[in-house]
Amino acid sequence: MGGTSPTRVIVLTGGAELQVPVIDFVRRLESDQNLELVGVFCEADLVGLRGVAVDLVRRRGLLAIPLLIQRWLRKLGRLILEPTLFVQRRHTRHQLESRLYFTSNLHAPESLDRIRSVRPQLGLVYGGPIIRPELFQLPSLGTLGIHHGMTPDYRGKKTTFWAMYNGESSIGVTIQSIGSGLDRGDVILEAKLPVGRAPLSVVSRRLERLGLDLYLQAIDLVRTGAANPIPQSEGSGTLYKDPTMTDLLVFWTRYLRRLFGSIRET
Repeated sequence: MGGTSPTRVIVLTGGAELQVPVIDFVRRLESDQNLELVGVFCEADLVGLRGVAVDLVRRRGLLAIPLLIQRWLRKLGRLILEPTLFVQRRHTRHQLESRLYFTSNLHAPESLDRIRSVRPQLGLVYGGPIIRPELFQLPSLGTLGIHHGMTPDYRGKKTTFWAMYNGESSIGVTIQSIGSGLDRGDVILEAKLPVGRAPLSVVSRRLERLGLDLYLQAIDLVRTGAANPIPQSEGSGTLYKDPTMTDLLVFWTRYLRRLFGSIRET
């Protein structure tokens, strides 16, 4: 492939502001000389902190308050513990300004026209809304998505949480082609890692790092025509949703029991 032009890629995501995993993904894309990031398209009704708060209240009710506090503490923790990385992420976000497009509807005619105008060859979904054929078929090489869960058993939202909730000994991440059906696309690559005694936050970060490496591998396979997509196994699995307060209490009760039980056995 030497001497050829970089593959033009777009990122499709969602949220009132770019999440840290999305920014880290963008940083990896920008460092790959075989890729040219021509646009990041983010679906959100409102942008900024107000948008984050409104979305949390709508989806999680009273849980929005502790979640907003947790979000602020995480940002403070990243600034204190990883100041260099914190600054790098801010720099990446600043560099994206001319290529970042917020819209209330990725499927609106003006959004689709904007995406067509950058002539994408490959679409990359990271934490975005469900997208339909008129969008995922626009890039000439198709569209890929990352799912932090093993399909088809763990589909939908917060699947790392639900896998640990169910006592799974390992969790997984899947890179799939986007097609009809939520988390039902052909599998490009997948991988697992053990849960062990680690808390949810640590497991989630490990899975995100594994997922970034896997996503870049899958992009290279598709870009070079070496991908071998595999249809998902039969069965619809479970379509998970955001956990309730009761689910959270049960989760931490089960986790602490397993943790102290394993400590007593050592």
